Order: sequence, then C-alpha cells, then structure tokens
Amino acid sequence: MLLPLLVRHSLCCPHVLLTRCVRTLRCDTARTLRSQTEHFLQRRLPLRSHTQSRGVKSRNRKSKSQEEDWKSKNKTVLTYIAAAGVGMIGLSYAAVPLYRLYCQASGLGGMAVAGHDAEQVETMEPVKERVIKITFNADRHASMQWNFRPQQTEIFVVPGETALAFYRAKNPTDKAITGISTYNVVPFDAGQYFNKIQCFCFEEQRLNPHEEVDMPVFFYIDPEFDEDPRMARVDTITLSYTFFEAKEGQKLPVPGYSYN
Repeated sequence: MLLPLLVRHSLCCPHVLLTRCVRTLRCDTARTLRSQTEHFLQRRLPLRSHTQSRGVKSRNRKSKSQEEDWKSKNKTVLTYIAAAGVGMIGLSYAAVPLYRLYCQASGLGGMAVAGHDAEQVETMEPVKERVIKITFNADRHASMQWNFRPQQTEIFVVPGETALAFYRAKNPTDKAITGISTYNVVPFDAGQYFNKIQCFCFEEQRLNPHEEVDMPVFFYIDPEFDEDPRMARVDTITLSYTFFEAKEGQKLPVPGYSYN
C-alpha cells in the first residue's frame, strides 16, 4: 500500500525526483574526483621529492667542484706571487754588484775599466802630443779610522802609455781593522778610457795595529781617448779612492753616486 502511494507521489511531483537524482550524482561525482585526486597526489609527491633530492645532490657536487677549482687556482697564484717576491729580493741584493761589474766593464759612472788586453798594452802606440794630467784623491768614510792618502798629488801621462802611482794607508789604532775601497774617475766620460792593470779596489785590506802599507795603482789611458770628440777639451783626469771599514752587511756605494 505504501509503495504505490510513494510512486504516485513521485509521479505527481517529478521535479522533486529530479532534484534528488542531481544531488545524488553530485555527491557521487565529488567523492570520485576527491579519491582520484588523492591517489594521484600520493603517486606524484614521492617522485617529485626524489627529483628534488637528486637536484640538491647535483648542486652540492658542482659547488664542491668549484670550491676545489678555486682553491687550486688560489694556490697557483700564491705560488707565482711568492716566486716573484723571492726573485725581486734576489735582484735587489745582486743589483749593486752587477751594476759595479757593468761599470768596470764599460766605464759608466766614472768607473775605470777593469782588466786589460795584454796584447793591446804591448802593441799600443803612445800619443805623444796629447799630455794629460792625472790627479789623485783619497777619502775615508766617517767610521773608518785609517789614515789614507796618495803618495803623489799628480803625474803627467799620454794616451797609450802605462803609469804607476801609490796610495798609503796606516792603521793608527790598537786593533786590527779591515778596509775595502771604491773608486771613480772624473770626468765620468773619461772612465771608459781609464784602464787599470793592477789595483787594490774592492778587495779587503787588513791592517794590524799601527801597520802602514803602500798600495800600487798600475794603469794606462786608452789611445782612443784622443779620437773621442767629447774628450777634446779634457786635459785633467782625477782618480779618487774612498776607503770604508769592512763590516758584515756593509753596502758599498754605486760608482758615480754620492754615499750618505
């Protein structure tokens, strides 16, 4: 009895039945979509987290590799800088001796030319008409306690002729003193023609208490002196020696420059 009444009621109110069906479909559809979405997310999230972890590991490897490259490059740069510093220090110590050797070889800075050609000395022809006065000077550094002076104030020579002069040094103190000397020639341009055969310069000389010695200088003026137009008006050359007390770390002045 009840079912016919319900059916009859539904047939009498079709819009009520349609509304109920739509609500049922909506609920079923929402539940289905929700369950499918949750299932999809559960499958994708682990994959995404795995991909992100792999990306982090890859970035970590790259950063470590870059750090190692930077460290290697920094070590290389520091090595080059250290090598350059050592080289500069070595050059600074060697500069004065090398410059002195160059001056001795070329006569630069008023430095008389070191050494001589034995064959040239034997065969050179004196330029008799060109007479040159050689004057001698002796100086001591303020800390040097020797007495030091030339034995002669001047001599006259001609280019191509050998000459011998003497300096005298005395140690007036009650202790032994070792000295070392530098020299130069004035005018400076004449230094390249002033050749020493024997000299006491740049060699340590030790004098005992109250000892006195004569120091020879054997030299000649190159004959080419007379052919140099710059030397046309030069008729006087001064040979000057300066003695210093030889001490550890003592730096001798560069020829042609003043000593402070």
